[in-house]
Amino acid sequence: MKSILLFACSFAGIIVATAQRPPQGPVSDTIHTALSLGYELYWQDDFNGNTLDSTRWRVRGVGSRATGYVSEEAVTVGNGYLTLHAIKRNDSMLISAVGTEGLFMTTYGYFECRAQLQRSPGVWGAFWLQSPNLSRGDDPALYGAEIDIMECFRKLGPDIVSHNVHWGPYGPGQRTTRGMQSYLKGVGEGFHTFALEWTPDKYIFYVDGYKFYEVTQGISKVDEYIILSMELPNEMKDLANTKFPDAFIVDYVKVYKKAKQD
Repeated sequence: MKSILLFACSFAGIIVATAQRPPQGPVSDTIHTALSLGYELYWQDDFNGNTLDSTRWRVRGVGSRATGYVSEEAVTVGNGYLTLHAIKRNDSMLISAVGTEGLFMTTYGYFECRAQLQRSPGVWGAFWLQSPNLSRGDDPALYGAEIDIMECFRKLGPDIVSHNVHWGPYGPGQRTTRGMQSYLKGVGEGFHTFALEWTPDKYIFYVDGYKFYEVTQGISKVDEYIILSMELPNEMKDLANTKFPDAFIVDYVKVYKKAKQD
């Protein structure tokens, strides 16, 4: 734990300069699971097939996005994995996103995915929740929030993932918790779990079962849907060190609810 704190201090100046919180390690050595926290499985997709399950997911936002284009071609399912690709083809860049809007939406619970992060800076994988009414008003209790369970910005370091909460219409006035950085050695290699515990009072962010942050701001009290995406920046200069093709690979997504009490 001491080495984690030293790492966080060394990076603090860099992160503050980019309007992010300094990275921190887990708040304790305790490893949590949905079951140990009193939840039971409610919804899941293990991606066991050769195509995206259309009863659970749709390719989201096909068309221009940032410096690229969201394409169904960049979404594949096989060998038990959902793969969200970032592909460069001549002067075009294809990216990918899937979501459960209109198919599965819920309020509160424990949301978890097991995934392998992308390799490059510039592009980034993300696991998040979204309210369909976010743009309608500023009160997250009524209109929901964007809850970024996990985003991986490689420019911050190989062993850091980020979390955030945004509420209110998109634009300069949108409110945010500011980026919260979690440092866990080795998280940039292989598969890891990323989770959110969402209650009426708080959000708690976990990586590999370790608790990193508790947030009491921007609490949504409305149904939200799940999104998995491979994103591109808004400026081409931010892709200078990106190596295409790249991919965000998801093993499963699971949603748990509190077990019913007798």
